[in-house]
Amino acid sequence: MLIAGVDEAGRGALIGPLVIACVTIEESKEENLRLVGVKDSKQLSPRRRSELYEIIESLSESVVVFRVQPCKIDSYRASGINLDMIEAMKIARAIEMCKAKKVYVDSLEANPEKFKRLILQNLPETFENDVELVVKNYLDESVPVVSAASIVAKVERDAAIEGIKKEVNFDFGTGYPHDPRTIEFVKRWLRENRGKLPPYVRKSWVTAELLKKEVEQRKLSEFS
Repeated sequence: MLIAGVDEAGRGALIGPLVIACVTIEESKEENLRLVGVKDSKQLSPRRRSELYEIIESLSESVVVFRVQPCKIDSYRASGINLDMIEAMKIARAIEMCKAKKVYVDSLEANPEKFKRLILQNLPETFENDVELVVKNYLDESVPVVSAASIVAKVERDAAIEGIKKEVNFDFGTGYPHDPRTIEFVKRWLRENRGKLPPYVRKSWVTAELLKKEVEQRKLSEFS
């Protein structure tokens, strides 16, 4: 029987894509993931995550990755589709593609049952009977196939972030609002580009709006 695990990386980031990964494997092979050292991606070094990514691909039936770019996130939010709904839509699409009979989803929402209902709303009615959907918090720490998905998502997001850093020639750190280097990069970009946010930033984020206002106010005070 095929089982699958789903996890994400970049949910709360200011810069770069939201990445959702789905790993599908024969249930009889799942223990092999644990044996090779697969665990929650946060417990692994970048080098080890990359090594395990290759092993995960060799052991798995399929690996599906969705990258939701900042402009797409902004577009969804402008039309009234919030982040939970975006994630539920993409996860539902991954479930349709993976053909697994049991799917474990690391809940991206504090209320797993609510998030499960969101996913089911985006699936054809037949899937509710054909697929066993398990949605809980912290599955990336306890279910190997979900840990594998967390590694894939993290590696893919890290690669996207490194690509952006090379393009802008600036090390802006993690891309999350709590990182001072990320904030400094956005401020510098705003100052050098007449108050326009870079394409890599989620413009609908409150942090982006606040930084834009801060730079604009500082310019006004300089000319007053």
